[in-house]
Amino acid sequence: MDVDAEDRGGFALVVAGGDEIERAILVDLPTPAWVIAADSGLDHAIALGIRPDVVIGDMDSVDLDLLATVERAGVLVERFPADKDATDLELALDRVIAQGLERAIVIGGHGRRFGHLLGNALLIAAGHFAEVHIEWWIGTTHVAVVRQNHPAHIKGSAGDIVSILAVGGDAGGVTATGLRWPLDDAQLVAGSTRGIGNRMTDPEGTVTVGDGVLLVIHERT
Repeated sequence: MDVDAEDRGGFALVVAGGDEIERAILVDLPTPAWVIAADSGLDHAIALGIRPDVVIGDMDSVDLDLLATVERAGVLVERFPADKDATDLELALDRVIAQGLERAIVIGGHGRRFGHLLGNALLIAAGHFAEVHIEWWIGTTHVAVVRQNHPAHIKGSAGDIVSILAVGGDAGGVTATGLRWPLDDAQLVAGSTRGIGNRMTDPEGTVTVGDGVLLVIHERT
């Protein structure tokens, strides 16, 4: 692990492109963090007052003048060809692994392009990133990837909506607490809507899984 990354929290903040990221998200973001911007995520990062350590991508949507400015200021820029087999966000998460970090929070990456939105949701749950505890914050909605060694600890308010989805296959041994309809060693079938639209009854809840991968989507009301 890079010493600088370890000194600044030992986790990555990945700023993705897409629609504008509201400043309110800064209130709950832990600091310090090692920051990587995925292409036009640089624009969002600077708008939020966040200085990235690395900018990565094919640079097809970033403000090129801004990119040149941060590069002159010492920010590392890693350029990839436009004809590539991975999105800029995937490249950024690969960089998190290369940096030796085990936790990442992704902000941004949402917008009107449904293919990108769905692809990002499946990307963070991919087996390739199994050793990284990944969360994706989209405004007041937090998405957590839950694996056997990575439970989700949900903090919110009674009435918040929590959806639990099995991805990449069925999930077994699913246990959820603090919800109106708790789960106890349950089986969730991939593609089933059984876990959609649960509600928090307590300010804190947990979701664990014995086998498989879950996406836990917490929508604050």
